[in-house]
Parts: sequence; C-alpha cells; structure tokens
Amino acid sequence: METGLASIDWSRLQAFVAVAECGSLSAAARELGTSQPTLGRQIKSLEETLDVTLFHRQARGLILSDTGAALLAPARSMRDAARQIALSAAGRSNQLAGTVRITASLTVSAKMMPPILARLRRKEPDIQIELVPSDESENLLFREADIAVRMYRPEQLDIVTRYIGDLALGLFGTKEYVDTLGPLRTVDDLLKCELVGYDRDERIIRGLRDFGHLVDRNAFATRCDNRIIYSELVRAGCGLGFGAVIDFEDDPNLTQVAADLPIPPLPVWLAAHGAMRQTPRIRRIWETLATELTPLLDPPQPAGSPA
Repeated sequence: METGLASIDWSRLQAFVAVAECGSLSAAARELGTSQPTLGRQIKSLEETLDVTLFHRQARGLILSDTGAALLAPARSMRDAARQIALSAAGRSNQLAGTVRITASLTVSAKMMPPILARLRRKEPDIQIELVPSDESENLLFREADIAVRMYRPEQLDIVTRYIGDLALGLFGTKEYVDTLGPLRTVDDLLKCELVGYDRDERIIRGLRDFGHLVDRNAFATRCDNRIIYSELVRAGCGLGFGAVIDFEDDPNLTQVAADLPIPPLPVWLAAHGAMRQTPRIRRIWETLATELTPLLDPPQPAGSPA
C-alpha cells in the first residue's frame, strides 16, 4: 500500500481534525455537513494509509491516541492553510453572481433580515443568499460566513468593520403580570419580581453586577439560552424578561417596564474579511445591509467609530 504525503486525501485529514475537535463522529458529521458512516470510512482509510491508530474507540466516543495527538497540530495547520488558499482565491473573484453567506443574531435574523433579503433578491437575482441565524461568533477568517452582523466590534486584524447603529434593549412582561406588581423604581424592586434569565449565558448577570447587584442564576426562576424560546417564555407570562425592543414591541399583550435600570443598547457592526470585502457580490450585499439596517436602528453613538 502506498504511504506518505502524496497518498493522503485532504478530505480524510479534514475528517480527522473535525473528529478530534468534536470528540465524536456524530458531532463532527454535523459540523462538516456529512454522514457519520462517511466520516468513519474516511478515518479508517487515513489510519490504513498512514499505518497508525489515530483514535481509541470507547463507548462515549473517540479519544485521540498518542499518535493522533502528535499529528493533530500539523493537520490543523494544513486545514488552516487550505482555508486561506480558498479565501484568497474567492477574494479575487470578479463575478457578481454567486453565493453570499450572512450570519446575524437570532433577533436580527428574524425581525430585520427577511424583508431586506426579499428586496435584495428581486434587485440582484444572480446573488444567492445563505442566512445563518446564530448568537455564536462564526469565524470570518475561515469563511464560515462572508458578512456578519454582530453586536460587538471584531478585533481581528484582517476583519473590516462598520458601525451602523444601536439596537435598543428593554425589560418586558405581560400586561397581566405587570398589573400585579407595584411601582418598579429601583433594581431592588425588580429583583423581587419573577424574572426570566439565561441558563449558561451570563450576560444579564454581568449587566446587573455592573450596577452593583451581585446576583447569580438563582435570581431567575425560569432560564433558557435560546433567544426565540426566551421570548416565548416572556410572552407566556413566566416573568419579566430582557431583550431587544424589536423583539417585543409589536405584541399587544406585552408592556415595557420602567425601572431605575438604564439598559445600554447593543452596538451593531457589519464585519467581513478584508480579502473578501471588495468582491463585487459581497460589496453589493454589504452596502445593501448598511443602507437597509441603519433606519431600523438607533443612530450610532459618537463614541463608536467605524473602522
């Protein structure tokens, strides 16, 4: 059997890195968008080609062997180099036609993006759009997305950013529940209410701590990290919940609660890899998003300066 670098199929190395990082064939298959049996065959084929054992099979998944652990770093380097080649090549495309992958938060994806993308598709029928609703940070350096709409300014050197406005936040509850409450003038009053919080995400906890209130997750009787489900819990009457005003303002059964808690808005940034920013279709989508999203947001604050 032929061995050595010339006989290594890149897809098998990619499978090896994904399984090593995810810890199981099933999780790696989801990440790569392939099937578990296919990944299993690729790993087995790579082991046969290299004449080594890369993983030890256990009931709870796969564990890297000593050899697998030694090969992981160079395999990652090859993966990153392949991604950089693809990124550089894509950035030199002069074609307007093609696919642009956009990632945005669940709120922005659900409440702002659909009509914008519908108008865009009518104007630019040759551009296909992939929308990735996610509150995670897709990696623009590795083209997990071409353009990101983010609630913070990315700091990577190769990322181009543009500050387009602020997303107003508020505290909401059902009218029925709010009517049972007394005046909410302070954070102490607020903390006596039924509150909907996050499960593992600590953003609300950190925000309250910034106001001098040392709370933990037990301050929230109902907890969920998924923003869509979180909003539904508030609508169902589980308690008061924090969120973007656009998430709740169109619901006649909800009311915004006043408390002595000035909730700072979320800054909204467009971000793209510098190598891709001037690709015609990405530049067209970038300018469209800036034009269409800006009127839906509060004006940019003077302290936020675009790149």
